[in-house]
Amino acid sequence: MKYFKRMKGFGKAPQRKPISKIAWSWLGSFLGIYIIGAMSYTNSNDPLSSFFLIGSFGASAVLVFGAPQLDFSQPRNFLGGQIFSALVGVAIYKYLSLDLLTLAALAVSLSIVVMHLTRTLHPPGGATALIAVIGGERIHELGYAFILSPVFLGSFIMLLVALLVNNLSANENRHYPRYWF
Repeated sequence: MKYFKRMKGFGKAPQRKPISKIAWSWLGSFLGIYIIGAMSYTNSNDPLSSFFLIGSFGASAVLVFGAPQLDFSQPRNFLGGQIFSALVGVAIYKYLSLDLLTLAALAVSLSIVVMHLTRTLHPPGGATALIAVIGGERIHELGYAFILSPVFLGSFIMLLVALLVNNLSANENRHYPRYWF
């Protein structure tokens, strides 16, 4: 019974963030995703079929623009978590001959282990590892190049936007990053 009581929670939901903070989050996430997506047009007329924009960048945008003070959002975690997770996902797919479901579960779980060991925990990294496994033939053909583009280049572009936008506010509490290493 005590076990199930823990599931009730113990606190109240936090207050809504001020409109100014929401606006900065919107601006940064819009610019970050837009710029990465625009880079896709240089490779293809259809950015959705291009390799530059991957789903995990949406979750990264939530963190680096919506919660820039969290440890998960710091450059070390953001870049390291994305890159290590991509490396794990590509290696799992490339070197293990298991069913896709097992490969997917291994990619996500091992990326979490690697991010913990390297102190680069970034939740969207789990999605990046998963994309490396289930992303289809076009992703698989990239092999280790997937780590460079889209993962590193897209993350680097979003980091640059985060540095610019998160420091535009006159609010002393809105700055980015809290730390690099």
